[in-house]
Amino acid sequence: MTRQLLLTTVYMLAGLANLATAQESPNILTDVEKQNGWKLLFDGVSPAGWKSAYTDNFPVTGWTLKDGTIGVAERGGHEHIVGGDIVTKDQFSAFDLSFEFNLAPGGNSGLKYFVTRSECEKGSIIGLEYQILDDKLHPDAKQGRDGNRTQASLYDLIKANKQTGGENPPGQWNTGRIVVYANNHVEHYLNGVKVLEYDRGSPAFRGLVANSKYKGFANFGEAPKGRIMLQDHGNAVNFRSIKIREIN
Repeated sequence: MTRQLLLTTVYMLAGLANLATAQESPNILTDVEKQNGWKLLFDGVSPAGWKSAYTDNFPVTGWTLKDGTIGVAERGGHEHIVGGDIVTKDQFSAFDLSFEFNLAPGGNSGLKYFVTRSECEKGSIIGLEYQILDDKLHPDAKQGRDGNRTQASLYDLIKANKQTGGENPPGQWNTGRIVVYANNHVEHYLNGVKVLEYDRGSPAFRGLVANSKYKGFANFGEAPKGRIMLQDHGNAVNFRSIKIREIN
């Protein structure tokens, strides 16, 4: 068994354990998780560790902290007009990230990673995106190329290979997971099942970028480190049990 396959197996088992733990006790780390280097990015109570993507402060309006969740209210799909996107204060390079999300029916949102603001955006923040979407009701699911804007996909780049019955419908909790290895290999998971993988900076990756909405951004998705971002896409969505373990 190769080292990469061994690590993938270990992280998959860890992800399944995280899924069960998060569903039973949101926003809590077990002793084993603490010993293995996991830390919460959201404690279920405060916005500590997060800030607006455009300022050094957490948004005064738009984002809510309620019942152990952090989220945005429905705004008719009008992006970043109230709270705007939020990002972690810390930056990360190689990591295992787990999070739970609950999207309203018909909604659209996303979790982005390797966000740097180096593109000097004035609207939605640019970054590699784990798509969060109601595939049945939101029109974005039929846009892009070959389904690469559907739930758990690498937005506008790679379609998630989801199994039938592998996700809960909008209005219920799902668990997303992103693993970024030190060699730039990346994996997306949905409810404990791997749905896609790719290598940042590879010829195949750059070819996908060249045929995407990101083609005008130099070295898109290849930054050595960046922030984690929660998107304000103007649709109701809540997050909880957001936790990360840095990988050496």
